[in-house]
Amino acid sequence: MAEEELEVLRRQRLAELQAKHGDPGDAAQQEAKHREAEMRNSILAQVLDQSARARLSIRTRFNRNP
Repeated sequence: MAEEELEVLRRQRLAELQAKHGDPGDAAQQEAKHREAEMRNSILAQVLDQSARARLSIRTRFNRNP
């Protein structure tokens, strides 16, 4: 087999494995986003009073992109 054919087969196999088992980098990225959201919420809870947090929650809920 030519080197190009081997490379095509490698890429196809890698794509199959990632589709079947998921990309491990994706899980790490989701975990990082989760930690970031927790830190942001913790900071906001410290600096905003309850009514301000409620207003912010309602506003962000309606501004999210689907």
